[in-house]
Amino acid sequence: MKRLMILGASYTQTPLYETARRLGLYTAAVSIPGDYPGFAISDEQYFTDISDPDAVTDAARAFKADGIVTCGLDLGMRALGHACEELSLSGPSREAAEKAGNKFKMKCALVKEGVQTARFYRVSSIEELEEAMNHLSFPVVLKAVDLMGSRGIYKSETREEATVNFHKSIEASKKDYCLIEEFIEGELFGVEAMIQNGKIVFMLPNNTEAFKGAVPSPVGHSVPLKDIDVIGEQVRQQTEKAIRALGLDNCPVNCDFIRKGDKVYIVELTGRSGATGLSEMTGLYFGLNYYEMIIRLALGDDVAQYFNEPEKNKAVLTHTLSSNREGIVKRVVDYNKSHPWLHDLSFNITPGDKVRPYTNGRDRIGQVILTGKSLKECESRLNTVSDNIKIVLDGDLDILRTPVQLLENISTDNKIYVKREDLLPFSFGGNKVRFAQAFFEDMQKKDCNAMIIYGGYHSNLCRILAALCSSKNIP
Repeated sequence: MKRLMILGASYTQTPLYETARRLGLYTAAVSIPGDYPGFAISDEQYFTDISDPDAVTDAARAFKADGIVTCGLDLGMRALGHACEELSLSGPSREAAEKAGNKFKMKCALVKEGVQTARFYRVSSIEELEEAMNHLSFPVVLKAVDLMGSRGIYKSETREEATVNFHKSIEASKKDYCLIEEFIEGELFGVEAMIQNGKIVFMLPNNTEAFKGAVPSPVGHSVPLKDIDVIGEQVRQQTEKAIRALGLDNCPVNCDFIRKGDKVYIVELTGRSGATGLSEMTGLYFGLNYYEMIIRLALGDDVAQYFNEPEKNKAVLTHTLSSNREGIVKRVVDYNKSHPWLHDLSFNITPGDKVRPYTNGRDRIGQVILTGKSLKECESRLNTVSDNIKIVLDGDLDILRTPVQLLENISTDNKIYVKREDLLPFSFGGNKVRFAQAFFEDMQKKDCNAMIIYGGYHSNLCRILAALCSSKNIP
C-alpha cells in the first residue's frame, strides 16, 4: 500500500483525504494541532507546522512517504519542495518552491524571464519606501511577501497611507521587508495548469469572480474564459514563461492574472492547485477527479493520459457563499432540490458559529459548484440556488416558507390556490411579516438603531413593525 502525506487538514484539503482513501492509499495528515477534519479521516497524524521545511521533511521521512501533496494552501509550499527534493519524490524542487513561497523572489524571477508583471520594489525601511514611491504612481500596493490570499496586502492612495500600510505589512509578515508595487486597475482572472517532467499537461484559463475590497480577492471562478479568442494566446505565452521562470515541475500550477485592455499581467503563481472551487471546476470541465490527478502526479504516475478534450458547449461555475450580515447562526435553511447540474452545495457553518459580511477567505460559509451549457445559464442557476438559501441569525424573525394550498369544496370550475401567510409565527401572521423581516435585516446591514414608522391607523405593516421593534428593544 502506497503512503501519501497531505500538508494541511482543513476543509480545503478534505477532498484529498477522501480521494486517497478511495484509491486505497495510507495517509498521514500534517498540520498544527486543532479541530481540523483531516485528522479524523487520515490514518496517521503529525502535529507539525507545515511552514517549517525541516520539520515536514523529518515527518515525511518518519512516515516513509511515497508522495507529498497539498492544495489551496501556500503555507506548505517551501516545505513541500524541500521534502520532495530531500527524499527524491515527485514534486517541485526546493528552489522552485522557495520562489513560489516568497513574492519578492517570485517577482525577481518573473522579471528576469521577461514576464509581464507590475513594477515593484523591495523595501525594508521608511527611507527605502520613500525612495520607491518617487518612482511609482499612485495608487500603490504594499505586500507581505510570505502570506497567502489577500492577507498582508494593502492598497494605498497617498504617501501617508503607504507609510501606515508599510508598517502593517511588516507586522503581518515573518520577514523584515515587504514589496511596494504599482496597482494595475483591471479585471482579475486566472489559469489552472499542471506540469510533469517539463511538459505542460493542460492549461485552463478561467474567469474570476472577485470580492471588491481594498485589493480584489477571488470568491468564485468559471470556465470558459471570456474573450479567450482575443487574449488566449497571450495568456498561454505568459503562463509558460512564468512556469519556466520559477522552474516549477511535477506539480499543479495556480496562476493569477490582471487584464488591462488587451494586455495581461501576472500577479503571482504557485505550485499547487487553487482554492475557491478551482480543483472541482477543473475536474468537472475535463470530466475527471482533479484531486486524483494531483495525487497520481505526486506518486509519479503518468497523468497526461487522463486528460481529454472537454465537451463542447460546457460551462462550469464555482461560488463562495458568505453572509451579508453579522451575527450568531441559529440555523441554515436550504430549500434547493437535487439537480444533475448542481454538483456541490455545502456549508462549513453550524448553529452557534459567528458570521459576518465577507472581507477575506475566513468569512466563507460554504460553496456552490454547478454546470450548464453556457456561462449565462450557470449564472442564472446560481441566482436560483442563492435565492433558496436562508441563514437565520439569533434575533431574526424565524420565518419559514408557507405552503400553497388548493381550496377544495368550492362551487366553481376554477382552481383557486391560497398562500398560507397566516401561518407565519409572528404578530398574527400575514404577508406584512415578510416586509418587517426585510426592513429589520436592512437595518442590520446599515447598522441603524432606530426606526420611524408612519401610516394609517389601520395599517397592518405599522402594527407589525411596532411589535417587532418592541421585541428587539428598537426605539
